[in-house]
Amino acid sequence: MNDAHDEELKKLVQSAMPRMARETEPGRDLWPAVLGRLNAAPRAVPWFDWALLGGLVAVAAVFPVSISLFLYNL
Repeated sequence: MNDAHDEELKKLVQSAMPRMARETEPGRDLWPAVLGRLNAAPRAVPWFDWALLGGLVAVAAVFPVSISLFLYNL
């Protein structure tokens, strides 16, 4: 590719991408929100996760060969 083509491509890309604001700092301090989420009580496991686990155990009990397939796909 030649320099003229490179310049044309550069102008095209610059026209397609909007200019970013100079300020890259967030508008507020995010660390208190992070600490609040870390210190929050853990959420309970949904019922359908327990149902899926029960189904997996049932399938493994009926078809023991499937255990190797499940472990392979982890």
